[in-house]
Amino acid sequence: MNQVTQSEINKAAWGACDTFRGVVDPSIYKDYVLTMLFLKYVSDVWKDHKAGYESQYPDNPDLVAAMMEQESFKLPEDASFDAIYARRHEAGNGERIDKALHAVEEVNGDKLRDVFQDISFNSNKLGDEEQKNDILRHLMEDFAKEALDLRPSRVGNLDIIGGAYEYLISRFAATAGKKAGEFYTPAEVSELMARLVHPQQGDDICDPTCGSASLLMKCGRQVREATGTKQYALYGQEAIGSTWALAKMNLFLHGETNHQIEWGDTIRNPKLRTSDDMLRHFDVVVANPPFSLDKWGVEAAETDKFSRFRRGIPPKTKGDYAFILHMIETLKPRTGRMAVVVPHGVLFRGSSEGKIRQKLIEENLLDAVIGLPEKLFFGTGIPAAILMFNKNKSDDTVLFIDASREFEAGTNQNALTEDHLRKITDTFAAREAVDKYAYVASADEIEENDFNLNIPRYVDTFEEEAEIDLMAVRAERQELASEMADLETRMAAYLKELGYGA
Repeated sequence: MNQVTQSEINKAAWGACDTFRGVVDPSIYKDYVLTMLFLKYVSDVWKDHKAGYESQYPDNPDLVAAMMEQESFKLPEDASFDAIYARRHEAGNGERIDKALHAVEEVNGDKLRDVFQDISFNSNKLGDEEQKNDILRHLMEDFAKEALDLRPSRVGNLDIIGGAYEYLISRFAATAGKKAGEFYTPAEVSELMARLVHPQQGDDICDPTCGSASLLMKCGRQVREATGTKQYALYGQEAIGSTWALAKMNLFLHGETNHQIEWGDTIRNPKLRTSDDMLRHFDVVVANPPFSLDKWGVEAAETDKFSRFRRGIPPKTKGDYAFILHMIETLKPRTGRMAVVVPHGVLFRGSSEGKIRQKLIEENLLDAVIGLPEKLFFGTGIPAAILMFNKNKSDDTVLFIDASREFEAGTNQNALTEDHLRKITDTFAAREAVDKYAYVASADEIEENDFNLNIPRYVDTFEEEAEIDLMAVRAERQELASEMADLETRMAAYLKELGYGA
């Protein structure tokens, strides 16, 4: 049997979205497509494992059943994709799919607890009963196509399915604008942040606004590729229920078993706590929080029992520093390091934000400021920056990198290539000035700039304009004037021949 490629699976899964287009908003139907992909995949894995045992023990069905009982993931027979697909022409598709998902959730305990509570295939969002039944039949038929036969014996690497999941999430973010883009960090930005924080074997890694968990998984991959082990733990929190469910399914499909992902508002109700109800601390904290979030929870900040806002309370209409202060508070004292994506206003806005920024710099927590190109993020064209913090700096300098002018231009989105990523990470590691690209600022210099971190104050990108040779310009003008006079003479002759001349 021919191995299927990643792009073939991606294309087929994206094609399944055609069932919904023009009928349901993308921000709604993404949950249905991604959940169906999940159910199809776990059903195909189950079927593949069972077939393997049956060929191994052809005369012992009891042993096959016992072996299937030992599988780390359980799938009730009537809850498989094949079972609901077989009844697709009958009424009640939505109710059958919901029942199947809840059965899967129930038999798998902690792995998938509450994951499907926010999604209902029987919802009136899909239209009246007849339309809904029709849409869901088409969706199941799309996933039953050969291109989406996801058995491991056919697709090989588990990550192919995780990859399809990531591909769909990125496509939804690109086509559905800001609303869907909020839960997705472009792959190359996630990759850059993961490299910058350099996770180590044994690290506890956290993303307090984890979205679909792509950034967390990039950090995990750094450890696996460097050490060949999975000795790390992933932690996250996500405020939106359906996105939290995506994160849980995404981690499951990528084989990331050592994780704790909580559902809730990180600022108002941080759920990653220790047994004595203190904030849990981590070696690595990474995040792409929502930019300048309005109504982030200022009313709860004044009485915050975790003292996260002792350096100041951010303005009620801009939550950027609320997330930064939360992240700082969850860093381990000696090993803690973090990377956070911010809009540029965070670098220079005054008032309470200016005071918070000053205190973070005076405490020698800020390690680097990295300016990124515009149009990297879904749903916004504005350029962003990455702030790096470190609880164990060797000196009091801050590295500034202006990476905003180096990117691969695209029609709607710009991108960072591997060369761009390598240049940023190499510059960060070397921590030396690079003409028109990087500068190492002392604490005194930053204080002289009133703790303003605007990158052009430190990295001079001014390009001298080439000197103009006035004599050459004059000679060129004279030559053009001579050519013009010659043309006028020839034109007059043509006009005379045609009878228009004097």
